[in-house]
Formats: sequence, structure tokens, C-alpha cells
Amino acid sequence: MATTETILQGVNIAGSITDFNKKILSKDAVAFLALLHRSFNSTRKDLLNRRVIRQAELDKGSLPDFLPETKHIRENDAWKGAKPAPGLIDRRVEITGPTDRKMIVNALNSNVWTYMADLEDSSAPTWDNMINGQVNLYDAIRNQVDFKQGEKEYKLRTDRTLPTLIVRPRGWHLDEKHFTVDGEPISGSLFDFGLYFFHNAKELIKRGTGPYFYLPKMESHLEARLWNDVFNLAQDFVAIPRGTIRGTVLIETILAAFEMDEIIYELRDHSSGLNCGRWDYIFSVIKKFRQNSNFILPDRSAVTMTVPFMDAYVKLLIQTCHRRQVHAMGGMAAQIPIKDDKAANDKAMDGVYADKLREVKAGHDGTWVAHPALAAIASEVFNKHMPTPNQMFVRREDVKIGQNDLLNMNIPGQITEEGIRKNLNIGLGYMEGWLRGVGCVPINYLMEDAATAEVSRSQLWQWVKHGVPTAEGKKVDKAYALKLLKEQADQLASKAAKGNKFHLAAQYFSGQVTGEDYADFLTSLLYNEITSVGSSSPASKL
Repeated sequence: MATTETILQGVNIAGSITDFNKKILSKDAVAFLALLHRSFNSTRKDLLNRRVIRQAELDKGSLPDFLPETKHIRENDAWKGAKPAPGLIDRRVEITGPTDRKMIVNALNSNVWTYMADLEDSSAPTWDNMINGQVNLYDAIRNQVDFKQGEKEYKLRTDRTLPTLIVRPRGWHLDEKHFTVDGEPISGSLFDFGLYFFHNAKELIKRGTGPYFYLPKMESHLEARLWNDVFNLAQDFVAIPRGTIRGTVLIETILAAFEMDEIIYELRDHSSGLNCGRWDYIFSVIKKFRQNSNFILPDRSAVTMTVPFMDAYVKLLIQTCHRRQVHAMGGMAAQIPIKDDKAANDKAMDGVYADKLREVKAGHDGTWVAHPALAAIASEVFNKHMPTPNQMFVRREDVKIGQNDLLNMNIPGQITEEGIRKNLNIGLGYMEGWLRGVGCVPINYLMEDAATAEVSRSQLWQWVKHGVPTAEGKKVDKAYALKLLKEQADQLASKAAKGNKFHLAAQYFSGQVTGEDYADFLTSLLYNEITSVGSSSPASKL
């Protein structure tokens, strides 16, 4: 077996190494990252290339369907996923958020069952955000995350068991440019997973849970197979039993919806279920079929969870998960309490209650909230209607979902100028925050992350591409989109603090709403603006 020093040859770190984060960037941890990269990066790149080929087929009018080559997996009732791991049997309310120290303390102090610490869509991947997030997670696991900010102290509660920690690494498409191996940037997925797993797996097991993950943005079961291979190597490397890791997969792409059985099958010894990533799912539908005029959606506000293609996706996910005896997790309640308007707040909270009631009655085993204040509402609903730790016994054998159901775009609603301006405001607001290194941005009393910004810009692109008319009778074309973009950017910039980045956001956004260029992800498009890659240091000098 190669020595650490040998493995470190060819590894360079361009991010700053400080007294605060150096415990995370130990030689052994960095060598483990290099091992992951050299073992799996070529497969990752091949899988990303498969996405490009698949998109070209969709652009020509091809439509996804259930795979004939994996029919035997779907039709075999005998196989099941892994039994629920310690701390993951009851997941009725999960809170999500970025990995800054304050968020971690507040989330772990919330009255929830698990906390998804997010290194993905609600975190802008600056070097400091990513590496300091790892330090914060390391400290939280060891109950040494308490800190003081001004006069206020943030301390973990001691009066109850803390929520189970689940970490979401970045998706396969994102690189970590501050860390290179043999001249290539490491995958953001492997960087986030590797550091967290290497430092914390055994400590988590000792404390009664384990290394648990949410896996985002997958488009095929082959991408789940890659994660499973990563899990097996990692567990073998640190000498813990295979099957200790658990991964819950976010079904947030239309292509993955046709491969849910296969995704659980690939991860079956490590599977802890699937989750309805609703906003990314809508984004994926628009993105994948953006050239197809049969897939034009109305204003975002009209695309609810009860429209045909979303309802079909939810039903199939619950049925699939429960058939395989793993958790079927519901979606996000992104509302933020409205403190200065009781009537508006009551209406918003009633909406949260209704959404969670729909989920629990459909058969979901748990749900997401973005703010601690919503945990009580979600808990009330699930406690009342799900007295058991989960409801995997709700088989949903009444459900019969086929290709046409998942692709049914019959949605009542219109495209309006107000809807266009809302999309522009959300897209600009989120991108402006992201360019300042903030990945979770409150806009109109909703906690927006990358997914909602992606829906906004993808809708605009598609509306311009196909020259759709608004309800007011105006054709949505390039000139009209750019005119409204300038008006909204000027308005937002004039109201924001000096030094804001709204016009820089508009500069990037203008290339994404004209029906011409289309970046694969906004986060990839903007990433160079928040990287601080300067001179790099060989890892051998750590």
C-alpha cells in the first residue's frame, strides 16, 4: 500500500490554510481525498459526458421512459433497501440549511428529528464556506461548537438528544477548484464527502449514529452506482463495515424519476430512501425539455405540487420507496415567519400546514422545513396523522404511474408580466447574494436557494425561445426580456446597500434569459466569481 507521502505527490491546495481549518486539512485526510479522486474521477467525467449525450437526444424530441434493460430490477419484488440505520428510523421533520456555525447551533437546537447540513444549494462554495463548514461540523459532532457573537452566546442544548446529522455534499457536476490532484480539480462531491467521512465516521458511530448523506442532482442509476462504489472504498479504507454509510437520494431531475427503483437498487445496502426535491425537479423539467414547445409551463406560482406531473412524481416516489422498505421524504417548506403582518403570516402558515397535511396523507415518512419556527407546524401534522415512526406500511398499491403521467404538462395558468418580473427578482436576488458568498437568500418571506433561481431563469429562457405571449398580449422576446431585466436590476440596486452586486448579477443573467446561451447550472456559470485561486501549495508541505 502506498505511503501518505507518495499519495500526496501531485496534490496542490490553492485555498488558505489557517489555524482554524488546518485540523481538517491533515496530511492523512488530504491523501484520502487524492485516493478518491484518482479512483473515481474518470468515471465521474464519463457520466457527465453521458448527460451531454442524453441532452442532445432530448433536444431532438426524444422523451424519457422506463429503461427496458432494467425491467427485471423493477419487476422483482424480492429485493429491499437497507433497514433504517440508528437515528434514521423516525425522520418526520428535518430542518435544512448551510453549515455556518450559527446555523448549525440553531438547527441542532430545533425541535426536529434530523438536520441536513447543506454544502450544496444553500451554500455558496467559496473556499472559506466549504472548509469552515467542515470545521463547524467536526466541532458540532464533538459538542464543541458553542461560540459567542457580540453579547449573544450560541450553545448546543443539553436537555434532549440532538437531531441526527445528515450532510449534503455538492453534486457530481461541480468542481472544487482550490484543490487539485495531478493538475485536475477534485470533484466537489468527493471533496465534501471525503473530508466529512474521514474525520467523523468513527466518531459518529461511537456516538450512536453514523455517516449519513443526502445525495443531490443525480440523473441516472449509474451515478448512484458511482456513489455506492465511493461508499464501499471509503468504508474499507477506514475499516468500518460496508453498509454503515447511508445515503438518501434527492429525486430532483425528471430523468431520475424514471429510474427510482434502479437508484435504490444500486445503493441498496446504503440506501435510506428518496426525497422529493420539488423546485429542482421543476427546474429539471424545463431544462431538459427547453427546446420542446410541448413543455412550456405557466408562471411559477401556478406550478404547484398538485399539477399532474408533480402529483405523479410524488405518488410514484412513495410507492417505490415503500415497496423497497426505505423512507419516502417530502419536500421543503421555505416560508419565513412574517413578524410585522399577522394576517399575512397566518395565511403563509396555513399554507405550510396544508402542504404538510397533503404530504403525510399521501404517505410520506417525513418532511423538510427551512426555518425552526415551521418545525412545530410540521410536527403537529405528522404527529397527528403518523403515530408510527414512519409509514412504510402504506404501500400505495393503488398507484399506477406510467410515462405519460410523469410527462403530463396539462397545467392551468398563464404567463404574465408580473410572473416575469417575479422570476427576474428571484433570479437577480439569489445571484447577487451568491456573488457575495451567500447561498441562502430570504426573498419575499421565502428562503430561496439555487433551485428556485434555476426555475426562474429557465422559464425566462424558454418563454423567449418559443416567443410565448403573455396574458396581457405581449410577445416575450429578447428585447422585452432584457428591458424588464434592466428595470428590475436598477430597482433592486437602488434599494440595496452600497457595493451590492445586482448589476454584476444582471450581466450574467442577461446571457441566460434570451433563448440563446444556456449554462448547465447557474452555480457553474458564477463559480469563477467566488473562487480565490492564487498560488497553490503542495500538500506534501502540510
